[in-house]
Amino acid sequence: MRILPVLLSLLGIVSCTGKNGAAPGKYETETFATKKGKVQITLIKHGSLEINYRGMSIQVDPVAKFGKHTDYAAEFPKADVILVTHEHPDHLEDSTIRTLTGPDTRLILNRTSADIIGRGEVIGNGESLKLQVPGRRKESILLEAVPAYNTTPGREMFHPKGNGNGYILNIDGLRIYVAGDTEDVPEMADLKDIDIAFLPVNQPFTMTVEQCVKAANVIQPKVLIPYHFSKTDISSIPEQLPGIDVRLRQMQ
Repeated sequence: MRILPVLLSLLGIVSCTGKNGAAPGKYETETFATKKGKVQITLIKHGSLEINYRGMSIQVDPVAKFGKHTDYAAEFPKADVILVTHEHPDHLEDSTIRTLTGPDTRLILNRTSADIIGRGEVIGNGESLKLQVPGRRKESILLEAVPAYNTTPGREMFHPKGNGNGYILNIDGLRIYVAGDTEDVPEMADLKDIDIAFLPVNQPFTMTVEQCVKAANVIQPKVLIPYHFSKTDISSIPEQLPGIDVRLRQMQ
């Protein structure tokens, strides 16, 4: 049961540089209110996001070289946490991880990614851990790793079951689901009380538009932001999900 109804609001562009998020003006952002503060999500590109809560920077799948170049050194602060869903080069880039790593940065990733770069905390499907909010001894974020894999015959080799992760972050009661590279797997039926869902729509590697709609109907997030969609036409998704706040953003 929720302690406080989550207020959902779009604020447009970030307003400052440094620990509060990205450099101003370049990226779209979404900002959501919680009881104790605000969660700002910077929509960088493809599968790359920054989640900022009370000055805590969480980078998800940061890659500078894939797609449009991203200057992480100039545009973002050092990360408190870096999350990697899996080892494909559009999600795992060691040079960018090093750029974002400070003395206290936690790098959390799946087993195969850790084996490739030789470091980091490994988390697997079904496991969870707590992320301490810097400067707030009694406050932490619960991170859960959930399955992310292909189910369509002939595509299982793209993302084998049990390898990659999706992540759920519970930030002061706000539950954010970043699905990683996955199709509409049966385990999505177990996801509860999701406020914001990032679902990938990029054939043949992740979901079709139809699978994304099906997954959203199962998960029932308050807000759906399709991501990792490359050149897929996602324009029909909002009209197929009239009960969900679907936000189409530029993430190429």
